Amino acid sequence: MKIAITGSNGLLGQSLLNLLLKEPETYKVYGLSRGENRSGRDDFEYVSIDITSEQDLSDCLLNIQPDFIINTAAMTNVDACEDHKEECDLLNVEAVRYLAEISEKINAHLIHISTDFIFDGTQGYYKETDEANPLSYYGLSKLRSEEILLNSSIDFTILRTILVYGKVFDMSRNNIVLWVRSMLQDKKEITIVDDQFRMPTYVEDLAMACKISIDKRAKGIFNISSNELLSIYEIAQQIADAFELDKELIKPISTSTLNQRAPRPPKTGFNLSKTNNELGFYPKSFREDLQRFKQTLT
Repeated sequence: MKIAITGSNGLLGQSLLNLLLKEPETYKVYGLSRGENRSGRDDFEYVSIDITSEQDLSDCLLNIQPDFIINTAAMTNVDACEDHKEECDLLNVEAVRYLAEISEKINAHLIHISTDFIFDGTQGYYKETDEANPLSYYGLSKLRSEEILLNSSIDFTILRTILVYGKVFDMSRNNIVLWVRSMLQDKKEITIVDDQFRMPTYVEDLAMACKISIDKRAKGIFNISSNELLSIYEIAQQIADAFELDKELIKPISTSTLNQRAPRPPKTGFNLSKTNNELGFYPKSFREDLQRFKQTLT
């Protein structure tokens, strides 16, 4: 089976490479990303590409003829999306449109990553069928990308996820767990919002959900996250506990004091019933995932 991963240099992209390349007899993997290959591996075919170039993307994928395309590339900085809407649209919407059109031509199944930020955060524990109402331009761009697939005739899987964290060979971006751990290790006081609620997602789980989607040829929308809703302040405290660091350095604040460029949904979190029943995937608590993550760091 040929698998093309867009954004293969990113956190999820590298995690997917590591997972799929354990089974070279099952998957032939192609990594597509900007610049040089940053995965630390050379046992797959790497293509340096800007996926916002429709012609380059089309030429590349028509040449590979993948059975599955996993699109992990996105502009995910919520405030940057608010300030740079055109750039956000190119990567989060137009590139997805190109991928859908190419998938139709070559009969590929497209797996696409989306977000809890398509919701307004008034209720929490969102089902796949709940009505979207994004508060930010980032959320809107991801909703529009979902609509492209929903209105297409291709086989697709949309995996919605929340606050992804983990560590790979070459990190271009930080994430909440590594940032909190680093600040507390340096004995620095941090302020964390206590009125936003999330279910963080360990990147290894998101990669596994992509693999299950391939193996089951799963179609439709699925929620992927840990299984317990926590305030971001509680998330930071659990990180301190896991790495045996000083919780007293974590100070709670309210969202209103932050003056963030883009509004955030106050309470997201997912109902995972469909993921349990149809994918046979049962995510664990953030506390348990942190212990798994900690083992990979030592």
